[in-house]
Amino acid sequence: MSKLEQGQEKNIRYGDYLSAVRRQHRQISYSEVYAMERSMPKTRARLRLVDLHRLLTPYVSVRLSEQMWAVIPLALMLIAFQALALRATPDEAEVIGLGIGAVILGLMFFMEGVKLGLMPFAENIGFLMPSRSSSLAILMFGCLLGAAATVAEPAIGALQAAGASVSAEHAALLKSLLGSNVLLLVLAVACSVGAAVVLGLLRSMFGWRLKTLVAIIVPVCLAMTVYAALTPGLDKVLGLAWDCGGITTGPVTVPLVLAVGIGLAASTGRGENPLSGFGIVTLASLLPVIGVLGVAIYLDGQGMTQAILTASGEQAWFEQTPVAEMLGACRAVLPLVLLLFIMQRFVLRQRIKHVSVLTYGIVVALLGMMIFNVGLTEGLVALGNEAGNNVPWAFSKHRLSGAPPLYPRMLGLTMVLIFAFCIGFGATMAEPALNAMGLTVENLTDGAFKKRLLIRAVALGVGVGAAVGVAKILFSLNLAALLLGAYAIALALTWFSKEELVNLAWDSAGVTTGPVTVPLLLALGVGLAEAVGAVEGFGILAMCSVGPIISVMSFGLWIDWKTRSNQGAKTT
Repeated sequence: MSKLEQGQEKNIRYGDYLSAVRRQHRQISYSEVYAMERSMPKTRARLRLVDLHRLLTPYVSVRLSEQMWAVIPLALMLIAFQALALRATPDEAEVIGLGIGAVILGLMFFMEGVKLGLMPFAENIGFLMPSRSSSLAILMFGCLLGAAATVAEPAIGALQAAGASVSAEHAALLKSLLGSNVLLLVLAVACSVGAAVVLGLLRSMFGWRLKTLVAIIVPVCLAMTVYAALTPGLDKVLGLAWDCGGITTGPVTVPLVLAVGIGLAASTGRGENPLSGFGIVTLASLLPVIGVLGVAIYLDGQGMTQAILTASGEQAWFEQTPVAEMLGACRAVLPLVLLLFIMQRFVLRQRIKHVSVLTYGIVVALLGMMIFNVGLTEGLVALGNEAGNNVPWAFSKHRLSGAPPLYPRMLGLTMVLIFAFCIGFGATMAEPALNAMGLTVENLTDGAFKKRLLIRAVALGVGVGAAVGVAKILFSLNLAALLLGAYAIALALTWFSKEELVNLAWDSAGVTTGPVTVPLLLALGVGLAEAVGAVEGFGILAMCSVGPIISVMSFGLWIDWKTRSNQGAKTT
């Protein structure tokens, strides 16, 4: 800038500047603006297709991809093994493909609905109840919540489907539990989970150690197992009883119950404890064993061991697909919603905020459950049954065509067991809930037990458990002996492990059994049992549950020993 231009500059005060600027402005009141806006013609906002794409794609893609990672790898493993090793393709592949797509879509809707419609209820109740209700009221609500959430589990409907192939002549009591008395079975499982929630809440109140509870409950389960194994008729129910423990710890029960438990722990001053949310999953997977065996012993004592004959003929319209699945979804979700609504609105007298969001979540959860149930029937269960029927062809004659085995017996058996291991390992590696648990492990162990190591340890345990469960069906192994040996090892490792590791290891058994893994493994076991002529195909889930308990505690003790050795070497 030249000196002449600098000389022409004029300095003015800021107030004078504002006065000069305001001369060009017109001041109007808010009422005038509002009146002008009201007088303008109203036009509806129109969204172009590209606008809808930009709004919905980020929202849907994350939720859809999570469920795809949980379902597709497992389905592809089943299809690939049949196509490559057994040279067989699934019958009605298009229907099965659509069914698997419905499972993915239904799970996406259902999980989003639980997050938006059910979780806010449970979290709010969990934080409000301790200050507004007595301890007895909290325990009663926890019991009802656990029971209602169990009935709402997506995988609970797979139980009755698994009993369709059970022979009433060879396992009358098991057929009765899965047929005419299936409601009694579901009620026993639901009440057991309710009792587990009560016990878990009492543990949060009084700070009980999980080690102590495990040392009391597991021997009771094993004692009842021995009694059932030595009683004709009851021995066929063992696999079902232990498998029911894996069905209860799904995507509905665990988050809702933990929300109440963590809220209660916060009110009692234990909210900062990282273990405050653990333990209920373990109890919810053990107590159903006692409940189901108790019901079976009662029915056996009442003479319910005669063959249960089902009437032949066409099903009623409400028992056919998809009406049956839609009614089942309503029976599962609506009672749970009604319980949460009554508790918050009339017991706690708390207004429900964001009613539109909650309504949207409940409707989406209900729609998702309906779609999932249809996909489960037409997709996963059908695929698992076909895989179970075809897998024994690797080492024995084909059950239907009579074709000779594809491979020598030992090679075929080895391939089948490796396939079972890969199914369990792959399903666990794809389980989203393990990531959250892995982060907790890293924090508790100050980085000594890495998240990746935990996921691999759990997957290894589930894979070995799946292989042992399949071997039990193929070779007619004694399930009671397998359970006694496995849980004896688990109890011994529990005795030598720290409380933190015990909580994580025993809870990891519940994390691995999701809404996809449970029906698929149940269907695989049923198909295998039909193919090899076994009485029943239960027990795979039971072994998949105890496997990660042993593997996680074994890795944890090894890491603890290694850490102490390194510290001892540094001090010397």
